Amino acid sequence: MKNRAKFHLDENVSQAIADGLRRRGIDVTTSPEQNLIGKSDEEQLNFAGSQKRVIFTQDTDFFRIHNQDISHYGIVYCQQKSKSIGEILQGLMLIWQVLEVEEMINHLEYL
Repeated sequence: MKNRAKFHLDENVSQAIADGLRRRGIDVTTSPEQNLIGKSDEEQLNFAGSQKRVIFTQDTDFFRIHNQDISHYGIVYCQQKSKSIGEILQGLMLIWQVLEVEEMINHLEYL
């Protein structure tokens, strides 16, 4: 059985994406639910790492963190307003279906 990714959505991501993933049986947390609103990007990434979660963001600041060689369980980035909620869900579902958790470690994936 595949070791499937779990996701954490940072504070700028629509709740509709979390709801859509959950309807599809995917384990997901969000910054509002975890009382992480207003926390730094590093704190968001630390939380995701502590839970072995891939973070989904629309914040380009995560590029800087990724390029600093800070260990993480994976970052998925989508430019704001570039895709519909449905397209984002399709992209995250594909990652969930195809990639193992281990393949996402320290990896930056673009939607």
